[in-house]
Amino acid sequence: MKKETKQKNIKFFAPLDDYEKDLQQALEKKVSKSIPNEKKEIQRYAKIAQNTVAKRKNVNLRLSERDLLKLKSIAIREGIPYQTLLSSILHKFATKNLTI
Repeated sequence: MKKETKQKNIKFFAPLDDYEKDLQQALEKKVSKSIPNEKKEIQRYAKIAQNTVAKRKNVNLRLSERDLLKLKSIAIREGIPYQTLLSSILHKFATKNLTI
């Protein structure tokens, strides 16, 4: 059953854009160049990523009880918390990756 959950969660991610596809192909082909001060750069980018991910804000939202129950039901089917589902939907909408 865990495999199903993992496979279902994949659909929450937007398809790769051209840049991401090129990057994925380069990684698969192991095409890379060495970077001066590699460890320092890794630390720098790790800090940037942490700061980006850490910037979350709480939002209060009023929904009809019926809509909330439907969303919770969908989240249960997908095997994820309903807050994660809502966050994913809103993120997709904000980034114009939500298909209706």
